[in-house]
Amino acid sequence: MRTLETYKNIYFLGIGGIGMSALARYFNMKGLCVSGYDKTPTPLTNELQKEGIEVHFEDLGSQIPTKFANPSETLVVYTPAIKKLGEFDFFKNNGFQLLKRAEVLGLITRTSKGLGIAGTHGKTTTSTMLTHILNESHVKCNAFLGGISSNFNTNFVASKTSEFTVIEADEFDRSFLQLSPFGSIITSTDADHLDIYGDAYTFLQGFQDYANQINPEGILILKKGLNLTSSAPTISYAINDEADFKGENLKVEAGIFSMDLISEKQKWKNIELGLPGIHNAENALACIAFCLFLGLSEEEIRFGLKTFKGVKRRFEYQIRTPKLVYIDDYAHHPTEIKALIDSVKLLYPNQTITGIFQPHLFSRTKDFMNDFAQELSKVDELILLPIYPAREEPMEGITSEALLEMCTLNDKKVLLPNDAVSLLSKRTEGIILTIGAGDIDRIVLPLKEKLSR
Repeated sequence: MRTLETYKNIYFLGIGGIGMSALARYFNMKGLCVSGYDKTPTPLTNELQKEGIEVHFEDLGSQIPTKFANPSETLVVYTPAIKKLGEFDFFKNNGFQLLKRAEVLGLITRTSKGLGIAGTHGKTTTSTMLTHILNESHVKCNAFLGGISSNFNTNFVASKTSEFTVIEADEFDRSFLQLSPFGSIITSTDADHLDIYGDAYTFLQGFQDYANQINPEGILILKKGLNLTSSAPTISYAINDEADFKGENLKVEAGIFSMDLISEKQKWKNIELGLPGIHNAENALACIAFCLFLGLSEEEIRFGLKTFKGVKRRFEYQIRTPKLVYIDDYAHHPTEIKALIDSVKLLYPNQTITGIFQPHLFSRTKDFMNDFAQELSKVDELILLPIYPAREEPMEGITSEALLEMCTLNDKKVLLPNDAVSLLSKRTEGIILTIGAGDIDRIVLPLKEKLSR
């Protein structure tokens, strides 16, 4: 395999993906010629174009621009989500080196100390939180993020002075096994992507294989209860449970969310968290442990946590008034939905909650139908959108209507996206949640505009 330094051009197939676009921004910053294909225009592809990256939305087949047609000068980076594409076939059949995003990320991070954030849930928020804390401190970092940071307004952060690179270590397609992290946080190992791994045991083994790759001189920060081992020193964390780093006394006062920390050496009171939620308090504990290992002071850590604004589509407030609150969240697994709804109930204990959920993938809906029904039944009103298929074909009997039947609340229905917006457009009070990882984000702005009138 040739090194990245030998290429003048980088061509992306699926450039608009959140992980792919971060890589595109990295190579663009390095001064290489960057271009690529994606299926449809999005706000993210618009941003890439504004930054000088050429993006097209039609399959060019063999009609690749001349400057990218030399295999010795052009590296092709592709996403596994790509199905039939003439451009992919052209590159494959004409001697180009094609690498998955994770392979390229692995090559980049081997030239720095990689700080991996892995887990079925919480990767993006935790990696973005860690990136913000580090960049507000004397340590700094580079980062490839799986979401748009509200502090940086980007998914790629660069530092010319830091030796650290924050990496979102994705378990999908076993991508994280391409990485060689110096240290890592693992937030959760709840089974997911069983269409790829086959069963929960094999899924867990993937995480153990990842943990085995952590540098023995680094560190593994592990949520208490996860059955993983490492040759690196291991630190556990938990909320209201005995662990190396324990968070307790979570409270909301005057709209400020805070907790206390107890560890062998630290007893910190009233740590203010810029992002509310029980799961975000857990993420903060993991970041505190990592940052202390990397040499940050208590003052630096407290400031970073207090000023962290979160990630787009992760517990993101769209409307926040005394009577009406609208929150948009990327949750697409039952455990994530549980954390979201439990956090909303902690923050707004006496409010009525309406949840609009778009199931993501037929296989995930099938694998966790009972768990989805159990968690979604905790809202007061439930609207389900049709299942977002992503890379999959429909499965017989796996529909939003079937899921709805299993939900035990009385006020429930399946609607198309526009009908859901129309139904809720006159609401003046309560809590509204849009939940899901598909294209439910397309209704966020229209719904926000109608609710704000």
